Amino acid sequence: MESRVKLLGHPVHPILIPFPLGLLITSFVFDIIYLVSHNPIFWVVAFWMIAAGVIGGLLAAVPGLIDWLAIPHGTRARSIGLWHLASNVVAIVLFAVSWLLRAGGPGAIAIILSLIGVVLLGLGGWLGGELVGRMGVGVHEGAYLNSPSSLSGRPASEGKTEVQREG
Repeated sequence: MESRVKLLGHPVHPILIPFPLGLLITSFVFDIIYLVSHNPIFWVVAFWMIAAGVIGGLLAAVPGLIDWLAIPHGTRARSIGLWHLASNVVAIVLFAVSWLLRAGGPGAIAIILSLIGVVLLGLGGWLGGELVGRMGVGVHEGAYLNSPSSLSGRPASEGKTEVQREG
């Protein structure tokens, strides 16, 4: 099942996600640097990186949602896609709340929310990799929408339907 949203023949969602991922994860790195150095410039940099990361995450979510809606019901890919979507949406919300809290100055709760957001982005990224790398969702017409988990040690081809095996 190929992506419904393409640019020059490539799926748009995987093109857009590196930006918010990089910005949001790096914002947490700047939080750590702030905690070690107590230099307020690092707090300000993290603040603006979160703003850009949340905006980028929302933009990347649109083609991702369109692609997820096209995944057939009752498939493992649909379920994994829902977990991917949920973990990333919760992460974006946590970062947005962290960003709002930061307007009042440095605080532990803002950093804790960012840490939880980073963990959720890691989970969401792994699930996205499972969808694309393991199942071929969005990039391969003959995607294996019921492939077993990459952690199972079983081949992805176990997810092929009988029609796919014959083709």
